[in-house]
Amino acid sequence: MTADGVFIELGGARFTPTPEGALWWPQKEALIVSDLHFEKGSSFAARGVFLPPYDTRTTLKRLGRVVATFKPKRVISLGDAFHDGGAEARIDERDAETLERLVASVRWTWVLGNHDPAPPKRFAGEAVAAERIGRLTFRHEPAAGPAEGEIAGHLHPCARVRTESRVQRRRCFATDGARLVMPAFGAYAGGLNLLDEAFACILQKPVAWVMGRARVYPIAPALLVADPPAAARLAI
Repeated sequence: MTADGVFIELGGARFTPTPEGALWWPQKEALIVSDLHFEKGSSFAARGVFLPPYDTRTTLKRLGRVVATFKPKRVISLGDAFHDGGAEARIDERDAETLERLVASVRWTWVLGNHDPAPPKRFAGEAVAAERIGRLTFRHEPAAGPAEGEIAGHLHPCARVRTESRVQRRRCFATDGARLVMPAFGAYAGGLNLLDEAFACILQKPVAWVMGRARVYPIAPALLVADPPAAARLAI
């Protein structure tokens, strides 16, 4: 629990969601992140879409900060850490060395995703299809049908929230108390509106834990609104 009492309960465990997009599990001294998408910028550049080539470094700095803050004994990365099979070859040497130091500093688990179905060659750690700890299952893509105690990524949830004065769209953690979908941690990862039909079959009346600048805010389903059609098409 943080000083302001923000926590999410799931499978008999309590987790602290962070405004950076990580999930802290104090009982196990474990930090969970998802969808880092290293080298997405260079992947787009190779296809003629020229984005600023700093997404990997930005993501690593953010990841380094949460590791330094919580000092975990374990980090679990829930898949799509690398945007494609060539990401390791494209990563800047300084960024690669930073990632090597982070991975070597703790027990590191790479859960494999659809963008990175093979374990990284250069970066140590254990690679698994899914990880089971007690009543909890950590995987990349949410399972079809009920999955009590599941923590997954893949869908990059975002919440579009209407208040009295304006509408805001922010990344979020999404949970209905039975399972949880992590926000994408990567700088260029994008997001899918929580009201999209992709969430309807896996979450029942989900609460959006929206990432603010300094904390995370639980938002009731009644305050969530859909994206305009054009925004929905460009979400990810």
